[in-house]
Amino acid sequence: MADSLLTVVVSQGQSRNPEKRDLEKAIADICAQIPGVNVVVIPHLYDLAYDSETYQKLRAIQGDMVVFAWLYDRAAHWVLDRNAVRGQVGEVFLLPADYQSDEDEDEEDEESDDKDRVANLNPRPDRFVYCIDLRASEDKEAFVQEVKRIAANSAAKVLQNRPELSQWIEGTPTPESLLRYLNPVSSVQADAPPQTSATASIYSLFGASELTKVEEHPTRRWYPVIDFSRCTNCMECIDFCLFGVYGVDTAETILVEQPDNCRKGCPACSRVCPENAIIFPQHKTPAIAGAPVEMGGLKIDLSKLFGAPETDEDALQVAARERDEQLILAGRQAVGEVRTKSTAAPQKDRPKDELDNLLDQLDSLDL
Repeated sequence: MADSLLTVVVSQGQSRNPEKRDLEKAIADICAQIPGVNVVVIPHLYDLAYDSETYQKLRAIQGDMVVFAWLYDRAAHWVLDRNAVRGQVGEVFLLPADYQSDEDEDEEDEESDDKDRVANLNPRPDRFVYCIDLRASEDKEAFVQEVKRIAANSAAKVLQNRPELSQWIEGTPTPESLLRYLNPVSSVQADAPPQTSATASIYSLFGASELTKVEEHPTRRWYPVIDFSRCTNCMECIDFCLFGVYGVDTAETILVEQPDNCRKGCPACSRVCPENAIIFPQHKTPAIAGAPVEMGGLKIDLSKLFGAPETDEDALQVAARERDEQLILAGRQAVGEVRTKSTAAPQKDRPKDELDNLLDQLDSLDL
């Protein structure tokens, strides 16, 4: 069988809300009838372990992918990335009504930002992963139309790279012209597509569609996810976290090494990250859960943005309090003040103490 045109992944929500389940099932069933589209229904992608059956299957998929999840699209993308399901960020048109795009801010940052982002240093594969928030609509047809739009783009890309296949399509293949080949068909047609049908061309190129479901039952988890398109590898998080969550790989790049060491409900490390690169997808505050936020360092009102209590505490004070609460719960001693590389005064601007004087004396000795 030819490779599929597009893979649609439906990540089921953590709750068993019947309305959510009905929406997930409707999307999966209809998309599985779109020519050339394969559908995989999986448990909630945030809860799954790296070595789970689900992620083994997803890592085997080579082409473009659409992922539906009850998460912000940014959060879903980087959850997949940490589990080695990688690709370029695909542009999605179907967004939640309250979605505040930071596209303009990002464009300004790109013009003036000279920082080395981890994702730029380690480019992702040349395929697209489109993450769609299932909270964007209650209408299943809105999601299906978005899948058809993306599938048409994928088909146009394939045909552009392989012009010999264009004989199956009438006229010059464009995303707009290919949309009419992507109407859902019955299961009978899927088993034996009629060669006279307009959809037969897509079947001939990419094969019939199918729907599979991965049966796993993970428990709920809580851990940070790093947005490497923002991360500069400054190591603030590994210096701040005292629970052994973070580590570095062989290239000395930050990673979430022991995710299950994280203390449930604690988002403190996200507050000290100067690039707002740390996401807790299940946090109740949108900015921490992966909603668009402006890059460029800690802002004076960041504590309110990240859901801090209405007090005089700034973001670092909130982070210190949250971390100390977890240390005490774990039977350890509170630490108190947080000092980060980005906010600490330069060494030369601080008065020297006895240790500094001693080091200066050692440096002056001809040893």
